[in-house]
Amino acid sequence: MRWNKSILISLLLMTLVAALYRIIPGRPYGFAPQWAIAVFAGAVIRDRKWAFIMPVISMFLSDLLFQVLYLKGMSAIPGFYDGQWQNYLLFALMAAFGMMIRKFRPLSIFLASLGAPSAYFILSNFVLWAGWSGTRGFGRPKTFGGLIQCYNDALPFYPASVAATVLFSAILFGTFYLIGRRSSTALARA
Repeated sequence: MRWNKSILISLLLMTLVAALYRIIPGRPYGFAPQWAIAVFAGAVIRDRKWAFIMPVISMFLSDLLFQVLYLKGMSAIPGFYDGQWQNYLLFALMAAFGMMIRKFRPLSIFLASLGAPSAYFILSNFVLWAGWSGTRGFGRPKTFGGLIQCYNDALPFYPASVAATVLFSAILFGTFYLIGRRSSTALARA
């Protein structure tokens, strides 16, 4: 597919909509499109730098909105916190799952959509438990049992993150496929 101005604008709008979606009150925790954006960006954006940056931009915009709402007393969730840079780094790394997709086949997209939130769950909760994020692992002991407690604490968020990634990946890759088919048909008729 040829990259044109309308596709780039669509990608930017997708990032903005994802950021806005993440701050919707009452949304199930963990059910957010950012993992799918990371997988999608890794698969379709050839410039690797931008593939890694795109999910971070979406996270940053939603965190900025959360911070504004928090400062205005409209949300109990602050947007910015100690060790947040590690969260951004982990989200950027999730683009690597999209980079592993060689052919846009439903199975490879599905596997990447399972792998990204799973790896994020494992890595982010390890970082949290280890205290590298500035949170001190919510007081969990630095033992194997404490690590398992930390994973158990986060377990309610995991199924929603997997479901969201599979759903939003299907939407993103499906739309990309349909746009590509439409563009190819239009070019063939020209």
